[in-house]
Amino acid sequence: MAVFFQYEHLPVFRNPVITIGSFDGVHLGHRTILDQVVQCAQSIDGESILVTFDPHPRKIIHPDAHLGLLTSPEQKIRLLQAAGIHHILVVPFTRDFSMLSAEEYIHDFLINKLHPHTIIIGYDHRFGHSREGSIDMLKSQAPSEVEIVEIPPRLIDHAAISSTKIRKALTDGDVEDAAIMLGRPYAYQAIVVHGDKIGRSIGYPTANLQAIYSDILIPGIGIYAVMVKFEDRFYKGMMSIGYRPTVTDQRTITCEVNLLDFEKDIYGNRLEVYFIKRLRGEEKFDSLKALTSQIAQDEIAT
Repeated sequence: MAVFFQYEHLPVFRNPVITIGSFDGVHLGHRTILDQVVQCAQSIDGESILVTFDPHPRKIIHPDAHLGLLTSPEQKIRLLQAAGIHHILVVPFTRDFSMLSAEEYIHDFLINKLHPHTIIIGYDHRFGHSREGSIDMLKSQAPSEVEIVEIPPRLIDHAAISSTKIRKALTDGDVEDAAIMLGRPYAYQAIVVHGDKIGRSIGYPTANLQAIYSDILIPGIGIYAVMVKFEDRFYKGMMSIGYRPTVTDQRTITCEVNLLDFEKDIYGNRLEVYFIKRLRGEEKFDSLKALTSQIAQDEIAT
């Protein structure tokens, strides 16, 4: 299995079966499509190839927008590998690439670079400048020996609805429902940065977290039970996402996690946080003593 980050000098693939898309989250809806691609490749003794883009096309079209993605590029590649895809082509999505006409996209990119045996895409897949290309155009312009397989609406609609519902669930703090749709707990990677160390002063030291991938979606405000991966080991933790109204009047959202039975200095290190359950909403307490009492209850709940 290989990952390619350029499409200029690709190897010759054996009967390549290709699918194309962002596949953000690689959730259960996506898995249905990926299974079809893998099975098709197996049936013709071919290789399955997933074509995706980095950065996300919306980042080029709307550079100041926060995308709220479900997976970083690194996470997505790892999940696609686990799904059984033979090869991943991560196409650098640039302004020049976005200006390719639909005809150029078909002939100069898909056909001449990838030499597909089969292309499996959704009925509503659009491509080329201004999204002028469609599956009907692809069917009419692709060489006759290239098989075009259309993913039916019921699968596409299921996948699209799942992506929307997962983002909505996470924004609402419903990480358990999101996990059901993803087929795994929602997770993101972060670096431990310095905070004001108030947690340490009340007996619950926290690691302040800064997401490594700036466009990743952070779940809604609240207190969560989490599992945290650090140096290939997992630790239980309780995580706060919010404004910390008991200790500050600032309106900046902070993400911090207290790891249970953990005493190492981890400033500057990378963690991966897996969200298990939302324990409660954020509250403003009358004193640090009252806050500490509630955190003790949160520890038991975690």
